[in-house]
Amino acid sequence: YQRRVREAVVSTQSTGNPVLIENVGEELDPSLEPLLLKQTFKQGGITCIKLGEETIEYSEDFKLYITTKLRNPHYLPEISVKVSLLNFMITPEGLEDQLLGIVVAKERPELEEERNALIIQSAANKKSLKEIEDQILETLSSSEGNILEDESAIQVLNNAKVLSNEIEKKQIIADKTEKMIAQSREGYRSIAKHSSVLYFSIADLPNIDPMYQYSLAWFINLYIMSIEQSNKSKILEKRLRYLTDHFTYSLYKNVCRSLFEKDKLLFSFLLCSNLLKDRNEINHEQFIFFLTGGIGLENNIKNPAIEWLSDKSWDEVCRMSELAGFGGFRKSFQANIADWKRYYDAKEPQKIKLPEPWQTKLTDFQKMTCLRCIRPDKVVQAVTNFVEEKLGRHFIEPPPFNIATCYQDSNPIMPLIFVLSPGADPMAGLLKYAEDKGFSGDKFNAISLGQGQGPIARKMIEKAAEEGSWVALQNVHLAVSWMPQLEKICEDFTPDKVNPAFRLWLTSYPSPKFPVTVLQNSVKMTNEPPTGLKANLLQSFTTDPVSDTKFFEGVAEEKGQHFEKLLFSLCFFHAIVQERKKFGPIGWNIAYGFNDSDLRISLQQLQLFVNEYSHVPLNAVTYLTGECNYGGRVTDDWDRRCITTILRVYYNPDVVEDNKYKFSPSGVYFAPPNGTYDSYVAFIKQLPPTQLPEVFGMHDNVDISRELQGTKLLFEDLLVTQAQTSGGGSGGASTESKLNDIAADITQKIPAIFDIEDAVEKYPVKYEESMNTVLVQEMERFNRLCEVIKTSLVNLQKAIKGLVVMSDSLEKVSSSLLVGKVPELWSKNSYPSLKPLGSYINDLVARLKFLKDWFINDKPNCFWISAFYFNQAFLTGVKQNYARKYTIPIDKLDLDFEVLACDDIDTMPEDGAYIKGLYLEGARWDNKKMALAESLPKILYDTVPVIWLRPNIAVDISTEGKYVSPVYKTSARQGMLSTTG
Repeated sequence: YQRRVREAVVSTQSTGNPVLIENVGEELDPSLEPLLLKQTFKQGGITCIKLGEETIEYSEDFKLYITTKLRNPHYLPEISVKVSLLNFMITPEGLEDQLLGIVVAKERPELEEERNALIIQSAANKKSLKEIEDQILETLSSSEGNILEDESAIQVLNNAKVLSNEIEKKQIIADKTEKMIAQSREGYRSIAKHSSVLYFSIADLPNIDPMYQYSLAWFINLYIMSIEQSNKSKILEKRLRYLTDHFTYSLYKNVCRSLFEKDKLLFSFLLCSNLLKDRNEINHEQFIFFLTGGIGLENNIKNPAIEWLSDKSWDEVCRMSELAGFGGFRKSFQANIADWKRYYDAKEPQKIKLPEPWQTKLTDFQKMTCLRCIRPDKVVQAVTNFVEEKLGRHFIEPPPFNIATCYQDSNPIMPLIFVLSPGADPMAGLLKYAEDKGFSGDKFNAISLGQGQGPIARKMIEKAAEEGSWVALQNVHLAVSWMPQLEKICEDFTPDKVNPAFRLWLTSYPSPKFPVTVLQNSVKMTNEPPTGLKANLLQSFTTDPVSDTKFFEGVAEEKGQHFEKLLFSLCFFHAIVQERKKFGPIGWNIAYGFNDSDLRISLQQLQLFVNEYSHVPLNAVTYLTGECNYGGRVTDDWDRRCITTILRVYYNPDVVEDNKYKFSPSGVYFAPPNGTYDSYVAFIKQLPPTQLPEVFGMHDNVDISRELQGTKLLFEDLLVTQAQTSGGGSGGASTESKLNDIAADITQKIPAIFDIEDAVEKYPVKYEESMNTVLVQEMERFNRLCEVIKTSLVNLQKAIKGLVVMSDSLEKVSSSLLVGKVPELWSKNSYPSLKPLGSYINDLVARLKFLKDWFINDKPNCFWISAFYFNQAFLTGVKQNYARKYTIPIDKLDLDFEVLACDDIDTMPEDGAYIKGLYLEGARWDNKKMALAESLPKILYDTVPVIWLRPNIAVDISTEGKYVSPVYKTSARQGMLSTTG
C-alpha cells in the first residue's frame, strides 16, 4: 500500500496531476502523515518531501483526494484538522431533481431535448454578449482622439448594439420557452418526490442489518425499469398513478427478498410512514413518541386503574396527553375508566372503536399511538392493518422465495448472495436449480471458505469466469481477512472479460465486515425455514428423505406401523423445536440453528434401529436424537433439560400403541392412524394454519409475551432507521434544550456517591459477618456506575455548549437519551437491565436507597435480592456466614429454601437470610396451597413472597416434591457468565 502511494505521488510530481485514494476507513494510514501535514523542505533549492525512507521532489500543484464508502464515518479531530472534509452524500432535494430529469427524459424526450438545446443556446447567447462587451471595451480603450470622429469605432459600436438587441430578443423567447418547459416538467414532480422518499427509506436499512445495502445506481436502474414497464396513459394524472404504484411495489418486492422475515413488515411500515410524513399526514414528534413512548423520569399523577393498567402504560398515557392532537386525553381517560377497561379487555382492541370523542377526533395513526400505550401487545397486528389500509394488501404479503426470479435479475458481473439465518441451508436448493439449468458436475464448483481456502477460491472464480461455469463460495463470513480480495475480484468483473454464462453464488451470515460494494452491486436473497407447525411438517414430508418412497416404505411390513408412527412423531418434534424459537427466551434461552440435517440423520437412525431390532430401542433412539443430533447444538443446561423432556412426549411406547396418540391436551394435534404417504400429507394439509400455545406445553399468556417481544423488536429496529432525525420537534435548538433538560433531571435525581471510608469504618471486615464485605463492595460498584453516568452527562452538557468536543461516545449517549434508551456507555458499567431510561433511573435510585438504608439502619431483616449489583456475592455471603458459624467447608454447602406466606417480614432468621424481589414467569405462587400454579390470564409476571434461604450441606438437601427452577437476572434469560471466584 505504502509503495503504491509513493509510486503514485512520484509519478504525478512532474505533471502536478492529482492522486485519488479510494475506500478508506475511519483511520488513515500513518504513511500519509507527511502529505497531509505538507511536511516539505528545501534541498538544493528544490521543494522536497520525505515519504518513508525516500526523499522525493514535491510539486506545489500536487493535490491529494481521499474518498470513503462508509455511510456515517466519524473522524477524530486530529484527522479533521489535517484535511478538508466534504460531505458528498446525496440530499433529498438533489435526488428529487435527478429523478425528475430521468422521468421527463423517458416520458417526454422532446421536452428534455428542447430544454437541453435551450441551455446550450442560453450559454451561447451569454458567451456572445460577453464577446460583444469585450469588443466594445477594446474599441474604447484603443480609440485615439475624439471617438465620435472614429468611423470604424462607431461602426463597431453600432454593430454591437444591433447584435446585442437580437441576442436579448432571443433570450426573452428562450426564457418564456424555458418557463413553459419547466411548467410541463413540474407535472412529473410528484413521482420524483415520491421516489426520493422511497430511496431514503432504504438508505437507513443497514442500521438494522449490515447486509441490507442498496446502491443509488441500483435504485435508479429499478426506477427506469418501472418507467418502461408500468402501464401507459395519455392522461398525466393516471400515468403518474400507474408509475407510482408500479415503482413502489417493484422496490418493495426487490428489497423484500433480501430481508429476513422479521424485517419485512418493518420495511412496509417504514415505506408507509415516510410517505405519510412527506404528505404531512403523520407528525414527526408523534411518530417518535409512537416508537419510544416518550421520555419521562417521574410521574406524580396517580394511576386511576391500578388493578388492570400498568404504571408504565399510565405514564405513557400522561405523556401522550401532552402531544398535539391529544389535548385533554388524560382527563377524559380518568372520567371514563369503565369504557377504557372494555377497550383494554377486548380480544382484538386494534379492530374496535375507541371511546368517544377519540374515535372521531383522532387519525388512524393517532389511534394506533393510543393502542401502543394501553395494549402494546397488539401493535404488530395494528401496524399490519395500517399498512394494508394505506398501501394495499400486497404490501403485507411478501412474495415467496423464487431462485429462478433472482437468477433472471442477475448478470455475469453481479454476484448472487444468500444471506443465511439459523436453520437455513440453501445449498440443496441451489444444487437442484444448477442441475435444472445444466450446470451440474464440472460446471458447478463449491467451496466452503475458511483458513487457507482464499487462493483456491480465487483460481476457481478465474477459471469459471473464463469457461462460463458457476462457483459457490459458502460461509464467506468466516473469511474476514479474504473479504478485501473478494471485493477486488468483483470490481474487476467486466462484461467483456467474463463469460455470459458465469455466475458467482455466495452464502454468508450477516457480517459488518462484508464488502459494501459487493453487497450494493449484487442480488441478495434470504430463504428462512417455514413458520408454523403445519408449514414445517409439510416441508419435512415433502423433502428428502421422507418424500422418497424407498425410505418411507423401507422397513419390514410387520414393523411398518411402528416406523410410520415414530417418523411422524419425530417430524412433529422437529417442527416444535423450530417453532419454539418465535417465543424468544421462553422458547429457548439461546436461539439454536436446528435444521433439516438434524431431522435427516435422526430419521435415518430411526429406520436403522427399527430394521435391526425386533423391538424399537426407544432409550437408544431418544439418546441419539435428544442428546447427540439435536442436543449437540444445545449449550445451555436448562435448554438441554427442556429438549429431552419435550422429546419424551414424542418418543414413547404410547405413540405406537395408541391409535390416536394426542400431542396436545385439546386433541387437535395427534399421531394419525397408519396409512400411505399421501394420507399423511393430506392429514397435515388439513391442520390449522396457526397453533395455540398448548401444543408447545405453554400457557396462553405466552402469546402475549411473544407479541410484546415482537412490538419491542419492531420499535427498536424502526428507531435505528430514524438516526438522522431522532431529535424530533422543531430543529437543533429544541433538541439541545431537550437534552439539557434530560441530563439535568437525571443528574439531580442521582444522589452523591457513597463514602467508602465511612462504610469500612462502620462495617469493618469481620470473620463472623460476611455481609459487611458485601455492603462495601456493592457501594464501590454503584459508585463506579454513578461516576460514569454523572461524568458523561456533565461532558454532554459541556459539548452542547461547545466547551468540549462532541466525541463519538457522547454522541451515542445523546442519541440514546433522546429516544429514552439507556446509553451503551452506562450499560457496560451497569448491572443487567432491560428497562427504558426513565424506569432504569428510578430503579437505580431505589437500589441506592436500599444500600443507604442498610448503611444507616444496619442489616435489613429481609434483603431485596434484586437490588444487588452482583447478586452472587450476597448468596456466597449467606453461605459463608453459615460455614464459619458451624465450621463447615463452604464448598460442601448449598442453599435450601422455604417460601413464606408473606410479602415482607420484620424479624431476622437464626441462620440464612430472608429475601424478596423475585418474580415468576410462566407460573404463579398459590399462597393457599403453598405451591406453584398456572398463571392467571394476562398476568405475565407474578410476585414471589418472601423466601427463606437456608444454607445446608448439599447432600442433605432433598429435591423431592420440588421443582428445580433457574433464576435469571432479566427476562432475556441470558447474560455474561459471572461467578464469585
